[in-house]
Order: sequence, then structure tokens, then C-alpha cells
Amino acid sequence: MDYLPIFVKLKGRPCLVVGGGEVAWRKTRMLMKAGAEVTVVAPDADDDVVDAADRCELVWQKEVFTKRHLNTMFLVIAATNNPLVNQLIFQAADARHILVNVVDDTPKCSFILPSIIDRCPVVIALSSSGKAPVLTRLLREKLETLIPSHIGRMAVIAGEFRNTLRKKLTTLIRRRKFWEMAFNGRFNSLVAAGNEQGAKDELEKLTSSVPSEGEVALIGAGPGAPSLLTLRALQLMQQADVVLYDYLVSDEIIELCRRDARLICVGKRAYCHSISQKNTNALLVKYAQEGKRVVRLKGGDPFMFGRGGEELQVLKEAGVSFQVVPGITAAAGSTAYAGIPLTHREHAQTAMFITGHLRKENDNFRWATMARCRQTLVIYMGLMKSGYIQQKLIHHGRDPLTPIAIIENGTRTNQKIFKGILSDLESLAGGVSSPALIIVGEVVQLADQLSWFGQRALNTASDLYAPSVVNLG
Repeated sequence: MDYLPIFVKLKGRPCLVVGGGEVAWRKTRMLMKAGAEVTVVAPDADDDVVDAADRCELVWQKEVFTKRHLNTMFLVIAATNNPLVNQLIFQAADARHILVNVVDDTPKCSFILPSIIDRCPVVIALSSSGKAPVLTRLLREKLETLIPSHIGRMAVIAGEFRNTLRKKLTTLIRRRKFWEMAFNGRFNSLVAAGNEQGAKDELEKLTSSVPSEGEVALIGAGPGAPSLLTLRALQLMQQADVVLYDYLVSDEIIELCRRDARLICVGKRAYCHSISQKNTNALLVKYAQEGKRVVRLKGGDPFMFGRGGEELQVLKEAGVSFQVVPGITAAAGSTAYAGIPLTHREHAQTAMFITGHLRKENDNFRWATMARCRQTLVIYMGLMKSGYIQQKLIHHGRDPLTPIAIIENGTRTNQKIFKGILSDLESLAGGVSSPALIIVGEVVQLADQLSWFGQRALNTASDLYAPSVVNLG
């Protein structure tokens, strides 16, 4: 984050604009709208500045800028057409630790002015940190069409009701639920229709209908790319009071959770369990029974080689309400991003999904079934047992020359694809990091033709150590 977005109260604060042209007037008008006491310094000024000065809405000092003009100023905007003057203003203001903005010269700005959507008191600011102002303007235009004009009035009525609500609903969680119900319900509609008294009456009615019990949402976060989250998943993540997440959930997805939600990592790794499943179950019940909205965030789909079903059984026994939001599983997402179809009329009529968490001493897998040709085998969490899997598949009849692929960090910007043949599996897996998915089957050869995300796959184990290794994406 190059700039911290903050909203500054300028009412009654002295602010300086240097320049009297059209651009300077735009900045001046914005400062005046925020209630600032504006002084304009310029030898000449457009009619708008002159007229505003005549109406005593600002002070116009008809002279050349000097450092003394910075005395007592809270912030300054340089909007002259002379780069040397702008440079002087920046240096002088920066030396005094006064906030300064030089128009269209980002390196000489200690603050920047965003593109604004004004639904006072609701204000939305957009910025590209000075990199792409036209893009910011286009985004603002799109948002303008999505944000109703009555939003500001709705915020005013809500603000007037806050003290009353604190007396009626004493917990923060219940008040948050109240406002979500109000803003998404009839209160919103009544304000939009201009029926403000009806809207106020609706708020009074809602205070007696806010649920006190909590709920758990079991959500599949998909294979890693934030763009593959479902709309419902995103909605619930931004409403959550508590989020319990696994290691496989990407940082980019965690960033999409509500900012003030409590984030708890309950992920597990082989031989390094950070928290037991029993404790995870207890946390889900605990927070839900406290009235909180809990999100249990799992990589991929929560019912695909996870313990989502076990966790829901515990919630059911404890009488906790829950809902499930499916996610794009790694098998579907990662193979699609690698250009590997799970089935194909000419290469594979079936697809099987297995977990690589195998126990040699208690192996009851039907390897003969999994080793059939013209079938795609997708192996989750199989890196550590890759040698054993290779041995079993070949022993039960799978051709050692069968194409294989290992997809590391599937769908993410750092995705890598390693290709080889079944007899290479163990050596290929030795250079791959988790999370990774193993694909065995003739469909893998289609990746050369159908690959679209990134540049190319890595072929054979020797590529792992070659200078030409490519980080896809």
C-alpha cells in the first residue's frame, strides 16, 4: 500500500492553493466544500476565483508565492504551470512537515487527492496512487451507477438512531446484525421511496427481531485464485465475526475477509499439526454459542478430502446452525488452469480422485482399479508418498510411460506445472513444493495444446534443476 487512505476533517482549517487557473479552482472548490478556510496565492486568477473572493468565500492574495505563505497552513496544493515554482512549494512545505500535493507530479506529493463518490455523509474514495488516473475515473463512473442516491440520507437516519440502539441492543454483535438486516431490508426500501418516518418506525420494529444465536458457514475457498471464490462465499466472509482457516487458503483470499474479523489459523501439515481437529471443533462450537457468525474456510471444496463433514456433525450435535458453501476443488481448478481436461472422449472416459495420505501397513486401496488405462487419476496430497504410488500403479498394470503432471500452486500467479511419465513420478515430486496435485493419465499430453494460463509446462525431472525453469503466471 503506497498511501494510507484517510479522511481528514478540514472544517475551519487553513489550507493554501498556489495557482489561479482552472485546475487550481477545481482543487479550491473541493477544499471549500469540505469546509476549509482557503487562501489562494496567484498574481492572476480565473473569474471563478475572483468571484469567490468577492463573496468572501476565500482569500485571494494577488502576488507571487513565497515561503511565508506557508505560515499556519495545514496543507498546501501547488497548481501552477511552472515546474520550478511547484518544486519550490514542495520543498518548502515538506521541510516544515506540511502536507503538500503538487498536481500531476506524484513524486512531489506527501498526500494525493482521490477520485470521489459523494453521497454525504457516505464518501467513497478511489486512487491508483497516481499511476493511472483515467482508470480510477472509469472505476468511479461505474460505481456511480451502482450506488443509489438515497444512501447518504439512509446513513443520516441510521446515525440518529445509534444512541437509541445502544440502549436496546447491548452487544456489538447484535447491533451489527441489526444494521445488516436494516440496510438489506425494508428500511432501505422506505428511505429510497422517500418515506423517512416509515423508515424510522421500521428501525424501532427491527430491534425486537435480531437473532442472538450464532451460525457457522463452512466455505470452500477454491484452489487459491481469489477470482474463483463464489459470490456467496465472499458475502459471508465479509460478514464474519470469526474466521477459522487452513494453510491451503491463500493470503489473497484471507485479505478479502472482513477487516475486523478475528482470524485464526487451524491448518494442519504433515508431522506439524498446529491445532488438533478436536480443538478446531471446540472453537467452532464456542464462537457460535457466543452469538458470533463464524466462517470455517477450507481450501478447495470443504467436502473433498477435508473434514468438513466431521465438523458439521459436531455442530449438529451441539445444536449450532450451519450452512455450506461449496468451492471449486483443486482437481477442477488446477487442471483447468493447466490445460488438462479431466475427461476426454479419445483419452479418458472416467476420472478418479484419491488422497495420497496412504498407510503402507494398512493399504486397502483397489490399486488394480486405479491403475486402469484410459482413466484420469487425480491424487491429492501425494508428494510424500509419490514413490509408493508410482510403484503400486506400475505393479498393477499402469504403463510406466503414462503421461503425468504435478501442478504446484494451481490457479495462483506462482503456478508451476511439471510434466513427465509415471516412471519419473518420485524424482519429479522431489523438486515440487506443497500445495500440489498429481495427475496421471493420457489427458496430460493435451496440456501442450490447451495450456492458456502462464507460459509453458516444465518437462521431465531434469527441468527442475535447469536454468530454464519457468515460474508460470
